[in-house]
Amino acid sequence: MSRWPGKYVIGLTGNIATGKSVVRKMLEHLGAFGIDADEVAHRAMSRGGPAYEGVIRLFGEWILDSGGEINRKALGRLAFADAKLLDQLEDIMHPLVIQAVDLLIPRAHSPVIVLEAIKLFESGLADSCDTVWVVDCTPDIQIDRLVRKRGLSEPTARQRIAAQPAQKEKLARAKVVIHSSKSFEDTWDQVQAAWAAGSQPSEALPEAPVARGELAIRRGRPNDADLIAAFLNKMRKPATPLTRADIMAAFGQKAYFLLEQDGNMVGAIGWQVDNLVTRADEIVLAPDAPLDQSLRMLITAMETASADLQSEAAVIYSDPALAKAGAWKAAGYAASKISDLGVKAWEEAAQESEVPGTALLFKRLRADRVLRPI
Repeated sequence: MSRWPGKYVIGLTGNIATGKSVVRKMLEHLGAFGIDADEVAHRAMSRGGPAYEGVIRLFGEWILDSGGEINRKALGRLAFADAKLLDQLEDIMHPLVIQAVDLLIPRAHSPVIVLEAIKLFESGLADSCDTVWVVDCTPDIQIDRLVRKRGLSEPTARQRIAAQPAQKEKLARAKVVIHSSKSFEDTWDQVQAAWAAGSQPSEALPEAPVARGELAIRRGRPNDADLIAAFLNKMRKPATPLTRADIMAAFGQKAYFLLEQDGNMVGAIGWQVDNLVTRADEIVLAPDAPLDQSLRMLITAMETASADLQSEAAVIYSDPALAKAGAWKAAGYAASKISDLGVKAWEEAAQESEVPGTALLFKRLRADRVLRPI
């Protein structure tokens, strides 16, 4: 039983690039509240954060960028090349991550928590979890993901993998093993099966009847991948049509709310909450959907779900024409620039999610900063 009363905690781990974050997102689709320990650590070492001064004392001011922030790529190159330095860095970070976890879990609305941490065992967090899931894949796939998705050279990728404890040690302590070497759909099937076997509570609620002609909104599931692909292809007419596999891959990063009328899909928003920031980079409406009403419903659904995930702010990238709709202003969103957001974590989220040719809309979702007490 976890040390957090009323919460069932899934400790999720696995070595670098095995697919932990994808599995965490899938568990979130099933109703869990997700915490990414890496993102918490990044927040802690940002300028003004509790780890900032300690990391600079350990590594020196040369790891700072021109804005005075810690350059995480430079930090990673040095830490992964020296096991002693890596241990010292973890001695700084682990207590702060545990403090943040202790703050976030009791405040989560969901009874099920998924805690993703590459050092789940080393930090002692595994002992506080109800169960431990380990994500595994072949070394060749790990290297390919690090090179293709993170832009590392192959020698650097091999160095990062070699710097971590053997994956077999994690596998030996796992209660559930998810193999992510195949397709997203195969991984999703394993996650659903493990979730069902654990008798976790379902997030789904009975759907209320909807009168003919009325708009209805629901959370999209990976099982809706064909429907979403067909709608986006119809609305956008891309040169290369989206496939079910493309949408399944998207579900490894984001969630969808679907807007329907008389059984037909007329709108969708793709969004995610990472590092306590809501990001939406995909908003599509059918031409005959009532503009302001449709946007209002999608915005409300996204914000309600974001509140459950303790999001501090929302960063939205919209088609410029759609961004002019009155529903945005009525909901409290304002056209913004990344440099004007005022909080480093929010600016980083906007920069990471930026979509060329779109308009940036921003809204602060809560008055307090969730991790400010740390």
